[in-house]
Amino acid sequence: MRHLVIASVLTISVTAIPLVLADETATDSDGAHHFVKDSVITTKVKAQLAAKHLPTLTSIKVDIDENGVVWLSGRAPTQDAVDLASLITINTEGVTAVHNYVAIQP
Repeated sequence: MRHLVIASVLTISVTAIPLVLADETATDSDGAHHFVKDSVITTKVKAQLAAKHLPTLTSIKVDIDENGVVWLSGRAPTQDAVDLASLITINTEGVTAVHNYVAIQP
């Protein structure tokens, strides 16, 4: 299980590097810049959730808009896990608000 979490974090990190570099060089259109910025924030949120080493948090879906508003969805076993996902997300750099639609399913 620990290897799966580490592999997930490494995969996310490797994927984020080109996105971060693209964010710095995106000058062709404002839409492309927002897309890259949103992807970086999404990657940060997912990495933070995976860093808690709780398999239930890695199954939460993360969507974000151009204003940094995040929507969480999916399932978690307890209300504590749902609350933790919200807390981690709102404390992630670039996130301005969180809408948590994670359902509790033991």
